Amino acid sequence: MQKTVEKENLNPYEIVQRQIDAAAALLQLPSHAVEILKRPKRVLAVSFPVKMDDGSVRVFEGFRSQHNDAVGPTKGGIRFHPDVTMDEVKALSMWMSFKCGVVGLPYGGGKGGVICDPHELSPGELERVSRGFMEAIADIVGPDTDIPAPDVYTTPQIMGWMMDTYSRLKGAYSPGVITGKPIAVGGSKGRNEATARGCVFTILEALKDSGRKPAETTVAIQGFGNAGRIAARLLTELGFRIVAVSDSRGGIYDRAGLNIPKVGQLKDTSTILDYPGATVITNEQLLELEVDILIPAALENVITAENAGRIRAKWIAEAANGPTTPDADAILREKGVVVIPDILANAGGVTVSYFEWVQNLMHYYWSEQEVNEKLQTAMVNAYRAVAELAKKYNVDLRTGAYMISLLRIKEAMEARGWI
Repeated sequence: MQKTVEKENLNPYEIVQRQIDAAAALLQLPSHAVEILKRPKRVLAVSFPVKMDDGSVRVFEGFRSQHNDAVGPTKGGIRFHPDVTMDEVKALSMWMSFKCGVVGLPYGGGKGGVICDPHELSPGELERVSRGFMEAIADIVGPDTDIPAPDVYTTPQIMGWMMDTYSRLKGAYSPGVITGKPIAVGGSKGRNEATARGCVFTILEALKDSGRKPAETTVAIQGFGNAGRIAARLLTELGFRIVAVSDSRGGIYDRAGLNIPKVGQLKDTSTILDYPGATVITNEQLLELEVDILIPAALENVITAENAGRIRAKWIAEAANGPTTPDADAILREKGVVVIPDILANAGGVTVSYFEWVQNLMHYYWSEQEVNEKLQTAMVNAYRAVAELAKKYNVDLRTGAYMISLLRIKEAMEARGWI
């Protein structure tokens, strides 16, 4: 008789709740504390009209989720994507809480999204959507309450428009309301590279534990947007061999190593699939290549129970949010694959966003070298703390990262008398 295989649950909101339960059980947290942490404090759903270039009016929908503000104001990106859902935004806000906890930032998690395809919008339409969404959520965001930032398909320019809209509504210049802005309006040097740079710092720490040298190490990167592209450049500069990269159209593979500046040039002018001499592969094939390090730098749920058994990487560094499901995690753990979890590996972005916010509040700005040095200290300390706790409890790095964050948020809730 053929065995029936249960379909894996890929709902990100339910996935993060499972991850919380697993870490909370090891810490023996009280059930009422766990129940608070398994739900966002506030979720706002909005719809707003935008006049299109042809004179028609289109109504857009969006969301803003604020998970927990026991430690400080909520913080997290805004994504523009056709597949944005409320459950996705809620889950991402929760992951942000734990990400901030891992690196010890005085923030809770927030997240926002607008259901749209920015590739189908003209520059003028994109600006009006950006301003319209900020107008719709302005009552619940602010430098002391909730600070948005860029995410999938949003840019420093979009953040600049949103900051300007908020400032107009409040009648005062308010750069601290949003991070990831252009330098000219209070952005921080080093912010654009921060997510990728932070991920690279955690990879270097993981390699130190194994004694492996960068020059001996092969890397495949799924996703050639901001995080994936910059990670590829930084790793190449350190001597790693990038053998495969991909974007939404597909991927390229060359065992001898790719010329990353050439890949970037093709990305800007035509398509990376035009890279001469490389084998064209699918995004799914890239995940299963025999490499030392795999970096998922695109969207969530790309490594699942269905394909985890075919993953041949020794390390996975999650530059994307939620790329690995809990069922896949269990399979990878059995195979001995070390997963540097998203809430640690890609925390560099929110760390430098915190630096930007601090600079905005004190109106004093640091050099790029200062920013990168502070980022390195934060990421190395976070990796070491997670690795030590994981070793103490004999758990994987993801569970260790959740345990550190849960303890920090629980202590703040106790200190404020919530529990």
